[in-house]
Amino acid sequence: MSTLKKLLGMDWLMLAAMLVLIGCGTVAIWSAGMARETVFHGMWKNHLATACLGLVCYLALAVVDYRIVVRLFAPVAYALSLLMLVVVLFAGDTVYGGRRWLWFFQPSEIAKVCSIAFLAGAADWAASAVRLRRGKLAADEFDEEEDAKERAYAHGPVTFFFASLAAAIPAALILLEPDLGTTLAFVPAVAAMLIALSIWRKGLFTMLAIVAVASSILLGAVYEAEKPGQSEETRERILAYVPLKPHQVKRVKTFLFPESDPMGAGYNLRQSRITIASGGISGKGLGKAQMNRLKYLPASVSMNDFIFCVWAEETGYIGSLALVSLFALLCMCGVKIAFSAADPMGRALALGTTTLIFSHAYINMAMCVGLVPITGLPLPFISSGRTFLVAVMAALGLAQSVHIHNKEEKENTTR
Repeated sequence: MSTLKKLLGMDWLMLAAMLVLIGCGTVAIWSAGMARETVFHGMWKNHLATACLGLVCYLALAVVDYRIVVRLFAPVAYALSLLMLVVVLFAGDTVYGGRRWLWFFQPSEIAKVCSIAFLAGAADWAASAVRLRRGKLAADEFDEEEDAKERAYAHGPVTFFFASLAAAIPAALILLEPDLGTTLAFVPAVAAMLIALSIWRKGLFTMLAIVAVASSILLGAVYEAEKPGQSEETRERILAYVPLKPHQVKRVKTFLFPESDPMGAGYNLRQSRITIASGGISGKGLGKAQMNRLKYLPASVSMNDFIFCVWAEETGYIGSLALVSLFALLCMCGVKIAFSAADPMGRALALGTTTLIFSHAYINMAMCVGLVPITGLPLPFISSGRTFLVAVMAALGLAQSVHIHNKEEKENTTR
């Protein structure tokens, strides 16, 4: 199949949703930049230029067979991403108290995509193990019970352990930066991939249950320590057993008791809610966001973590619903590609990418309205951020490759 024919066979609905989201992001960044210093007025141009670079990566990866990318390039890319994560801890630039930048890019954003591609290779390994075993058996020696055992081994605890280790290493390095938000968005993607690959689901669900219980206990401990009227002695005694840093405890406290420090730790959340609510049903109009222009919404976050607030104030409930609908459409296309994939690798790759985008979008928008604790996490395609935008578009290109090449195979088999 020619390159042009492959491009024409893309999932155009997914591409359209992505491009419209990028357009919305460009408008939101332009508006947010108008309320900041002159140097930020042109940030929307940088966003658009970065999107063009991301589109080149998107189309290039869509055309190349995803199996070639995963088998030949993913292991090398994964190893290099781990190396960059180590280097950034020692030589990275410190921004807002964390070492996350290496020169002009964020290794953590690249590592997430490389890890997803590398983990998709676990499906290929499992399938290869079964095929290898079958190949050793003659036709008359084939035993269904023995085959079932081989499948159980290939998708059992051993594969689960190595897949979890492959995900845990970059997650741990990202946590050391520290960057809890990026890790929180990465974990659901890994879990979705392991579920899609049927890799030791019993063990996976057990681990997820343990994480859920531990998170509840952690949240309860912070609530008990920080609740109004609690003595300082009791507070310190409880927090001594809480594995969170002081600034993380403060964020959880702000989530639990948003009115406890409205002009301090709770200021961003308070202003975020006011900004969103001020948009009303139809919004104030593009470029007319008063809360943003008067800088009630902190300028340091208006173009990044809280860009959704700018969009919500200008377009109102209708615009916010449209933005959520675009993300829903994009994710639905990704899920459709995953469930129609011809092989486990393609299914894992498409589902991992889709879950990563969903996690980022959900956590970011939920953070702005106080449904989850505030954490530094960009909104895909909307927030200003070069590395993240290119990385997410590249990941979607791989998902598009799954669609194109599976469609090509189906057409060849029907001839």
